Amino acid sequence: MSAKTMTVAGIMSGTSADGIDVAIVRIVPGRVRTGLARTGLTLLAHEGFAFPLALRRAVLAAMNASSTSTAELARLNWRLGIAYAEAVRATLKRHPVQLDLIGCHGQTLYHQARATTYAGRSLACTWQAGEAQVIAARLGIPVVSNFRPADMLAGGQGAPLVPLLDYVLFANPKRGRVLQNIGGIANLTAIPAASGPEAVIAFDTGPGNMVVDALARELFGKPFDRNGAFAAEGAVLAPVLTAALRNPYFQLPPPRTAGREQFGREYAAKFLAACRRRSNKPEDALATATALTAETIAGSYQRFVLAKMRRGKASQRGVDYIVSGGGARNHTLMAMLAQRLEPLGCDLAASEAFGLPAEAKEAAAFALLAWQTWHRRPGNVPAATGATRPAILGQVTYA
Repeated sequence: MSAKTMTVAGIMSGTSADGIDVAIVRIVPGRVRTGLARTGLTLLAHEGFAFPLALRRAVLAAMNASSTSTAELARLNWRLGIAYAEAVRATLKRHPVQLDLIGCHGQTLYHQARATTYAGRSLACTWQAGEAQVIAARLGIPVVSNFRPADMLAGGQGAPLVPLLDYVLFANPKRGRVLQNIGGIANLTAIPAASGPEAVIAFDTGPGNMVVDALARELFGKPFDRNGAFAAEGAVLAPVLTAALRNPYFQLPPPRTAGREQFGREYAAKFLAACRRRSNKPEDALATATALTAETIAGSYQRFVLAKMRRGKASQRGVDYIVSGGGARNHTLMAMLAQRLEPLGCDLAASEAFGLPAEAKEAAAFALLAWQTWHRRPGNVPAATGATRPAILGQVTYA
């Protein structure tokens, strides 16, 4: 199939479950280099929509739930499809364009990247909710969804999937680039200077906003710590942070993935209890949770990425450490990251400085992945996910 220029909407709702991001991009095919499409991608529009309160409660209740009902899950799947369709329609009303295709990541309710025994068989599994047929029918546009399983069946962990966009947009012949997304979970893509896609390193570093948001809700009745204001008034509880960093997850070499299974409600409750044993000041708990995110990001870079970014003459020019996602708006978190990363030779910046709004990046990534799937091209980066081969990702649902 010959590739063609298309206008594609990408839809993303992340593990923070705070809402939906829609990015509309124009993708122009380019030459193919070492298996990855070197395309021209232009962001045309981006909008964000908060989940209605009742829907957010339903999503949070279903994530990593110890028990629920099939009726609840079926209703949630369709309700999310309606919400995604409404978000795209609202975006098109504000930015009228003719869409050719939609890529929808869906809402991750469960992600088990490593095989365990179930009903007599060893298997890994994943589930992203949001009925694609609802979106396609309501908008009259084909939808690509369910991106993760193909990579997992090729031996990968089904994540991260954003590295394709990272490589297409940010690979540089003279400077190393690290693309750090801080959503509910934090993940990075490292691209050494003057390298091909086989040199890409990508993995989840650990909690991003997930623990901070949980503590902000519990302690202050707020959905998140706006600008890191609460954390800025607190002190980091060093014994709690030191104990938290002993979590075996942070020692795992990449590729690795994380979710609410590791850092969700139960983890946040234990973390808060540990903080309360050391301090009665709620701001101290927020400061410590924010420091956990910063330290696990910086520690992951130092342990698993730094040496590889320093190879080759081009890398002597330094590393651009580009942050996106909701965490890029947290001034306290960004200050902590700068303090840890700048001595390692990193120049910290938000993705806006490179022409891509922080909240648009993941949605744009799934627009690109949908374009790849439509043209029967691989969308995963095996070096990032651990897959044994490139794989065409997702399923196409026609209107």
